[in-house]
Amino acid sequence: MDRRKFIKGATIAAVGATAATLATPAIAAGVKQLKMVTSWPKGFPGLGTGAQEFADRVTTVSNGEIEIKLYAAGELVGALEVHDAVQAGTADLYSSAEYYYGGKSQALNFFTAVPFGLTSNEMDAWIQHGGGQELWDEVSAQFNIKCFSGMNTGVQMGGWFTKEINSIEDFKGLKMRIPGLGGAVHSKLGGTPVTLPGGEIMPALQAGTIDATEWVGPWNDMAFGFYKVAKHAYYPGFHEPGSILSLGFNLDVWEGFNKNEQALIETCAAATNDHMSAEFNARSTSALYDLVNKHGVTYHEYSDEIFKAMGVASKEVLAEVAEADALTKKVHDSFMAFRKDALVWSEYSDASYMRKRALVDF
Repeated sequence: MDRRKFIKGATIAAVGATAATLATPAIAAGVKQLKMVTSWPKGFPGLGTGAQEFADRVTTVSNGEIEIKLYAAGELVGALEVHDAVQAGTADLYSSAEYYYGGKSQALNFFTAVPFGLTSNEMDAWIQHGGGQELWDEVSAQFNIKCFSGMNTGVQMGGWFTKEINSIEDFKGLKMRIPGLGGAVHSKLGGTPVTLPGGEIMPALQAGTIDATEWVGPWNDMAFGFYKVAKHAYYPGFHEPGSILSLGFNLDVWEGFNKNEQALIETCAAATNDHMSAEFNARSTSALYDLVNKHGVTYHEYSDEIFKAMGVASKEVLAEVAEADALTKKVHDSFMAFRKDALVWSEYSDASYMRKRALVDF
């Protein structure tokens, strides 16, 4: 059956008429020129610089035969419109987070982060060796897109609040920027989840439109200056234990590459994923010190009581999401089966080592 019969295009009807002429990269003097749109502010540390790193790496490794021009959020399309643009062919690829587009398919949430889900290492393992990539391909093909992991932020922090959170009751009525399945959990806890692109969070905090926000962690959070408005930061984040930032290609563009070009792009995506994950880990500690010592931020650990309540709500949300449709259930079941096995090995490996390491004060 023709793949294109399955493509959903209700949200992009206005640009769909021109897609046929725009779904292939421009070619000049034998060079394939691609337009890359992102959900990140221009030059933003980690997310924005990682997207640029991927673009530059492809150009370098291809000997200049593939050029990728990056357009930051708002330069060509809005931050949360990049999926539509690539689906329609008005852009060739994007750097974004799949959970922004959960309204198209709940299954997409699983390819960013799942509350109480997999860490960055475990996500890589599921995607690369647990059938995750094949499922991602199946989900994204509905939208004429081919995706790869492009970065992983690691365990994210719980968020920034203008007041202390002392019990689960404090979430009731709280307007918090928190997208994806984490937002659904926040709603179940009695809060009001708000989805905003990164560049709009700080103005919303300053205006009081939202009471709290999650983002990533110390390195990224300091760049946005959240500490100027909110002095209470909480950890760890239940909602994003290992968040994938995705690279999504228009499927017609992807299929237009020869095998060598596809292999080159896949290799560059994997290299960027590894390099940026390492950078998030490397830069978070110094940023944490600065936030606490220079900017007067107090980091609070969520109580066990609060975290358990978040876990109960997360379990309910995941059970509900699994019933969205057959493909989402297929992805959910694969993810949860891998999570069950990952819990066993992580307990024997990383978790047990970290407990033992803390016994010795160097």
